[in-house]
Amino acid sequence: MTYETPMIHILLSRWRQGHRTLTYPKVVPRLPERFRGLPRIQAEKCPEGCRACADACPTETIQLGPAGPQVNLGRCLFCPECSEACPEGAIHYSQDHRLAASTCDDLMVVPGEDYRRAHAMGAELKRVLGRSLKLRVVSAGGCNGCEVDVNVLGTIAWDLGRFGIQYVASPRHADGLLITGPVTKNMELALRKTYDAVPHPKIVIAVGACAIQGGPFFRQAEQLGGASSVVPVDLYIPGCPPHPLTILDGLLRFLGKLGTEGKRA
Repeated sequence: MTYETPMIHILLSRWRQGHRTLTYPKVVPRLPERFRGLPRIQAEKCPEGCRACADACPTETIQLGPAGPQVNLGRCLFCPECSEACPEGAIHYSQDHRLAASTCDDLMVVPGEDYRRAHAMGAELKRVLGRSLKLRVVSAGGCNGCEVDVNVLGTIAWDLGRFGIQYVASPRHADGLLITGPVTKNMELALRKTYDAVPHPKIVIAVGACAIQGGPFFRQAEQLGGASSVVPVDLYIPGCPPHPLTILDGLLRFLGKLGTEGKRA
């Protein structure tokens, strides 16, 4: 014997839940205290000749230049090793989630310089893709960390579709690729064929440290060092993994849909 839930109960339950989709980008949600975003570097605090931060970094992310330590977000795992190793607290992670960049060179955090965030796609590309963007997600050897945060954007809390962005099953139905993972040798041919199957004009987005420069696997011979070793990349979204808010910010920034920054919750 089966029992059916009266429609009134379903409607009342939905009413009690209220509006569950984030109001971003109008309002930036409050991030947890442990969130690590854009690094801040106070070079004036660095002791002369100190290499503590660079030596502590597991992925050789930090370069020591005349202006002080420089952090390459393309390879950064956003672990606390550098900030904990610094004897003067010259490096710390802020709550700034806006990390996406248009080129690998722009991923460098240099003391005293503004971080160069991603710019919008060109006018002609925006005319074709700006209102409806279909992406084929390719996991090219990832650990599933970035894949989880990419997928969560499709849930009711984030509702990626309200911005005209959708994931599709076939590259022939896509406007571009969203790539995670360091691109293993076993995935190289599959990635090339998937890219070739996407009709022109097309874009490529690299999500996570692995897809940008190999991440923690950058020394391993079994991987190729990121998506740009196989296909041209138009947008880089760093992190290990990047927060869903960081991914969404990068996508909207690339589409030119952000405008003025929203207030924080």
